[in-house]
Amino acid sequence: MNAPAAASFGGFVAAAAAAGQLVVQPRMGFGQPHRMRGGLERTRFAAATTVGTLTIDSYTRVGDLAAARAALTEGAALNGYPIATHSTATTRALLDGVHDASFPVQVRHGSSRPETIIRALAAAGLDATEGGPVSYCLPYGRTPLAESVDNWARGCELLARLVPAPRVPHLETFGGCMLGQLCPPGLLVAISLLEGMFFAEHGIREISLSYAQQTSPAQDIEAVRALRRLAAEFLPPGVDWHVVLYTYMGVYPLTEAGAHRLLRASARLAVRAGAQRLIVKTAAESRRIPTVGENVTALETAAAAALAEQPLDEGSPDPDSEVYTQARAFVEAVLGTGKETGAALRTAFARGYLDVPYCLHPDNAGRSRSFIDGAGRLRWSRVGAMPITADPVPPGTSAALTADGLLRALYAVAGRFDRADPELPDRPDGPD
Repeated sequence: MNAPAAASFGGFVAAAAAAGQLVVQPRMGFGQPHRMRGGLERTRFAAATTVGTLTIDSYTRVGDLAAARAALTEGAALNGYPIATHSTATTRALLDGVHDASFPVQVRHGSSRPETIIRALAAAGLDATEGGPVSYCLPYGRTPLAESVDNWARGCELLARLVPAPRVPHLETFGGCMLGQLCPPGLLVAISLLEGMFFAEHGIREISLSYAQQTSPAQDIEAVRALRRLAAEFLPPGVDWHVVLYTYMGVYPLTEAGAHRLLRASARLAVRAGAQRLIVKTAAESRRIPTVGENVTALETAAAAALAEQPLDEGSPDPDSEVYTQARAFVEAVLGTGKETGAALRTAFARGYLDVPYCLHPDNAGRSRSFIDGAGRLRWSRVGAMPITADPVPPGTSAALTADGLLRALYAVAGRFDRADPELPDRPDGPD
C-alpha cells in the first residue's frame, strides 16, 4: 500500500502526502541479517504506507565496534543492527529486493559520533538517517556539546559527499524529542528547527523536523503548526522538508487498550496538525521489546486511524500561538549570538538561553523546570536565563517539583489512556 516510487526519502513522503496518505514507520533493529530483512519485508507489505527502519545497536552507537564484533562472534543478541561490523556485501544482500524507490529505508542510531555509521550506510546504498548535534548529545551521554557539534558538522558533510546523484541525502533532526517528555513544546520546536538549520548549513538539502507527542492534544497541534511555520520562515530556499511526529515517548500505557488508544490519538494528531510521517509505538512498549508482528499491528492501526481523520483548515495563517511565540524567542536568542548555527548552539547552552529541564548533561544549565497544568499543557515553572517568562504555578504547588510530583507527571499520560473505558469510542483528541 506504499506511495508511488520517488527519487528520495523526502520525495516519497511528499508523494504520499499528495495522495492523502500518512507515512508510518516503526522502530526496529535486529543483529542477525535474516531477522532484519524479515522485519523490513513485513513492514513493506503492511496494510499502510510505510518506510523501513534499520535501527543500530548500542555498541555501534558509542563506537565500540570491537564489542559489536565480539557479540556477533559469540552469537549474543544485539539490540539493533551492527551496520559498521557486518560487511557492506552483507547489508547490501539484506536490502536487495526490499529497499527501493517505493520502499525507502532510514538508518536510526543515537550517536554523537555518526561518521562511521554514515560511511557504512552510504556504502550499503542507503541515504537517509537521523540525529543531531544537540539531540544526540545531551540526553544520551556525556560527550561534550562542542565535540558533538564538530562531529555532526563532519557527519553532514560526509553524508552529502558520499550519496551520489540522483539519490538525495536525507537527515531527520531528533531535536523535537529531547528526553521524550516533560519539556514544554516551545523548546522542542526551537531545537528541532535549529538542528535543521545546522544540517542545511553543512550541505544537506532534504530534511525532516521532528516533534514528539506530549501531554496536551491542543498544545501539540500548536507545536506542529508552529514548527511548520518557523521552518517556512527560517530554512533557506532550496531545502525540502517535512515534519515527522513521534507517538508519545514517555511512560507508555500498561494496558493494550490504553496503548492502542494513545497510538490512534497520535495518528489523528499527525493528520490534523499537518505532520506527514509518524514514528509509531506498539502495545508492548511498557513491558518489552516488541516483535515484528506487534510493529506491523501498530503500523496498520495508526494508518487506519489516520485515514479517518481530516487536516485542520489551512486557509489562513495561524495566529501567534503561545508555542510559536516561545519557540521564536528561543530561535532569535540563539541566532542573535551572531554566529553560525553550530557555534550559536554551543553559546546558547553555555549562557542558558537553551536549558532542557531534568537533563543532567554537564553542558546543560539545569536551571529550568516544568509542570503540567490543569488542562494538561506543559508549562515552565522556572526558566533560568532563557528568553521567556515562567508561567504562574498553581496555588499549593511548588515550583521545585518533588519526587512524588515528578512521578505523577511522568505517568500522567499513561494513566489517562489506561483509565479510559475501552468500550467507548475514541474521541478526536483522545480521552480526557
